[in-house]
Formats: sequence, structure tokens, C-alpha cells
Amino acid sequence: MANFDIYFVRHGQTILNKYHRIQGWIDAALTDKGVQDAKAAGQRLAHIPFTKAYTSDSERAQHTAEYILAVNSGMVKKATIAPAFKEENFGYFEGNDENQTWHMIGGPDGNDTFNAMIAAYTIEGVKDRIAAQDPFNDAEDNARYWARLQPGFDMLMRDCVDGDKVLVTSHSTTIRSIVSRFQPDINVAISALNGSVTKLEVRGSDISVAYYNRVDDQLD
Repeated sequence: MANFDIYFVRHGQTILNKYHRIQGWIDAALTDKGVQDAKAAGQRLAHIPFTKAYTSDSERAQHTAEYILAVNSGMVKKATIAPAFKEENFGYFEGNDENQTWHMIGGPDGNDTFNAMIAAYTIEGVKDRIAAQDPFNDAEDNARYWARLQPGFDMLMRDCVDGDKVLVTSHSTTIRSIVSRFQPDINVAISALNGSVTKLEVRGSDISVAYYNRVDDQLD
């Protein structure tokens, strides 16, 4: 099996992010700040020559990938769409006000924010709670979520070769869920920032997290 690195980047800020609305499978355009988030991520990663690039099928992630690859030193200039890396499906709660929804789901236990719920129940447990309270049964619980995401990792493990530098533009909860699975000692109750970089190191069958949620310029 191959040894390679994966750089997960959260998309830039969207209109729904700006208004603190829940955004999973629902999509929204990047704001002016979101474009700057994507361009800043591109500058931070410009010196890392990507050999492969993937993006979720959400337009906010696709556009973020375009800005990053436009200034990258590698030969890859277009990302392959990989739906497996899409954000969590929040079902009925898509587009709802964040504060109101998290207060309803976690508030009875004193956990009024998404991060507070993750700290109390784990990110896996939060998915199960959201799914349990979705009256339409469309929200993904943890098992359903990973059944959809795992094929994306299977693809990377199959297609990547030694020395690959792989870009994946994705989403906050997806990146946090990946970090929680492969490096559970990292605190994912801290939100992944728009445009932040999280690096995974794949060494054969072993996957570890080199860093999470970085927005500085000292990336390797």
C-alpha cells in the first residue's frame, strides 16, 4: 500500500455560514469573504505541488478548489468530483437557524451549541441525536454517514501512489468526523474554520492526522 499525504480544506464562507444557518447538503454561494478564504488557502498551499485533487459535489467546495488550484505549483488544475466527501445531511434541519436548532436538540442537557454537543456526546453521537429528532428520517446518523463517506477513502487508498500530495476540498463536519475517526485525541469540538487546512498522513494501512484546522503559513 502507498505512502501519501491528504490535505483537507474547508470551503470558504458562504451566505448561509454568514447568517449562521445549518448547511449540509443544501448549498449556497461563497461570500466575498469566502472567496478570500479560498484564495488565502491557495496561497498557504501554493508551495505543495498537488498530484491529485478532489472536491465534494457541492458548489462551495468546487469553487474553493478552483481558487486553490489556480495558484498551485503542481500540474493538477482541475479537481475530480467525489460525492463521498460531501457534508453531513442534516435532513429536516437544513437551512434552519443554528442557535435555535442546537438549543432544541442539546439544550435540555445544557448543551446549546454544536460544539458543546460534540464535547458532551462526541461528534458521532451528535449525528445520531440529530437523526433521531428528524421527523422525515432524512438526516444521516453516524452509521449511514460513514457508509457514504468510506468509499471515498477506499478510492484514495486504491488510486494514490507513493509520494502523492492530494487536495480534498470538503466541509467542517466531514473534516471533523474524519479527524475524530483517525486521531480521536484531537479536540474536534473546536470548529474547522473556513479555508483551514487539515493534513492526513497515509502510511500503508495506517492513517494519522498531522495537524488540524491550520490557517497559518507554515504548512508542510
